[in-house]
Amino acid sequence: MLRIALPKGRLFEETLEFLKSRGIIQETFEEGRKLQVQVDGYEFLLVKPFDVPVYVENGVADLGVVGYDVLLEREPDVYELFDTGIGFCRLVVAGKEEKLEYYSSASCLRVATKYPKVAKEFFLEKGVKSKVIYLNGSVELAPLLNLADVIVDLVQTGRTLRENHLTIFEEISSSTARIICNRASYRNKKEEIFHLLSKVQ
Repeated sequence: MLRIALPKGRLFEETLEFLKSRGIIQETFEEGRKLQVQVDGYEFLLVKPFDVPVYVENGVADLGVVGYDVLLEREPDVYELFDTGIGFCRLVVAGKEEKLEYYSSASCLRVATKYPKVAKEFFLEKGVKSKVIYLNGSVELAPLLNLADVIVDLVQTGRTLRENHLTIFEEISSSTARIICNRASYRNKKEEIFHLLSKVQ
């Protein structure tokens, strides 16, 4: 039986609908307190998005569905098998509109984010020093309270930014949900994995 790690939260329902539309599962199930669910010959683990690659890389799950943003940040030692195209978002730099000019010419920036590795590498490539402040939520508050000059965050509709009077300065990368695979599982369960992939594709 293949064990598949699914991301709880924003991507969960869309992922289930995707699996159902491809005939991998016949019925969907709710995201509740139960963290292990067996459906149609698969075992699903319901975990936080940033933990999906951890479960897959360490062989606890054979496959996982995870946003490209998480793969950029974590850089796990896994195979990326398929881009599902679902859960489209953008990883962006954003801040207060009046800070745009400062941002364009700054040699050093304070950056609030839950993507410290991505942020550090992005600004390093631009030749800008960055002091990265790690926040796990409500990052939009950071520029408003002068904790940071800008934020690096995942944006879907941009509504949260607009409601907090922030604007996008630059896009780092687009992000969609990818199917990733444990390296040993790819060898040992190749037939089952290829069968699933043939349905997905």
